[in-house]
Amino acid sequence: MAAFLDTNVLVYAFDQSEPDKRAIAIDIIAGKMGPYTVSAQVLNEFYWTATRKLQPPLSNEAAKQVVEKLSIGYVVPIDALLVRQAIKLVEEARIPLWDAGIVVAARRAGADKLLSEDLNHGQVIDGVTIHDPFR
Repeated sequence: MAAFLDTNVLVYAFDQSEPDKRAIAIDIIAGKMGPYTVSAQVLNEFYWTATRKLQPPLSNEAAKQVVEKLSIGYVVPIDALLVRQAIKLVEEARIPLWDAGIVVAARRAGADKLLSEDLNHGQVIDGVTIHDPFR
């Protein structure tokens, strides 16, 4: 079963200030830890963060190319049902809406593991186990 990648994994692959995390993220994106999937939300967040928050930031063109490559496989779309399910998960799991959207997308993709450092390692939310690959 494929893992689901949170935005931070993608961003670290281009973050020159975090060489250890960068090496791990590059291995993940290269498929060395198995197949993975992402969502439209993750692609949006990656583009925004990579072109504005990284030092040095990626150029718009470079970030666009990364998004295009990641879009080749299945990308979980954002739709009204996903948003409603995320809002429900916010209330049940007491997590931020953005994280809830990622968890719902992971579940929709059939992923049993969410690679992220934003939630608690080992925590199971809505049937998805959080795994912090940078621990």
